[in-house]
Amino acid sequence: MTATPIQSLTLEAFLKLPYIEESPAWEYTPAGEHTGQARQKSMPQTQHSRLQFKLCEAINKISEGQEIACAFPELRCTFGDRSLVPDISVLRWNRIPMTPEGDLINKFNSFPDWTIEILSPDQSSNRVAANILHCLKHGSELGWSIDPRDRSILVFRPKQEPVIFARSDRLPVLAGIDLETSPTQIFDWLKMKRIATH
Repeated sequence: MTATPIQSLTLEAFLKLPYIEESPAWEYTPAGEHTGQARQKSMPQTQHSRLQFKLCEAINKISEGQEIACAFPELRCTFGDRSLVPDISVLRWNRIPMTPEGDLINKFNSFPDWTIEILSPDQSSNRVAANILHCLKHGSELGWSIDPRDRSILVFRPKQEPVIFARSDRLPVLAGIDLETSPTQIFDWLKMKRIATH
């Protein structure tokens, strides 16, 4: 279950809270003028965890070796007036925070280039959509909201209406990533045992 939100915090005060990186992570969204609220994300369940792992794996298999982009699960992204933890954040290679030697830097104070959320049964789809729209407003190129219940994916792009993709529809991905996939292929990852056909 989602924890009761904590009201009347500034973003700076939120980022100093000692427990915000506990699992599941906490996010910060504005509530009123100059203050906001902290809300804990839903605890991932089996389907959520499987889709998150397999999507990161598929994206990174294609894009990481060529230094195009990298998919990060549960990466805190602080920008605008929010601090969000998308289920998957895909960053273009030149935007990954790293030292001159190539070591990752922990804090990421910007938007993901592609934000992916996987809906949990008790999660508000409107709140997830609001987070994706916030990402697009601040520079993200693409957003996915994956709904395992009805096997559909709602795709968000800047200055366009969201579009539902289902079954064998070819899904749009971040430009430069040569990944061809569909909702059917993605939701097939939830089938752990294949039934033999004769």
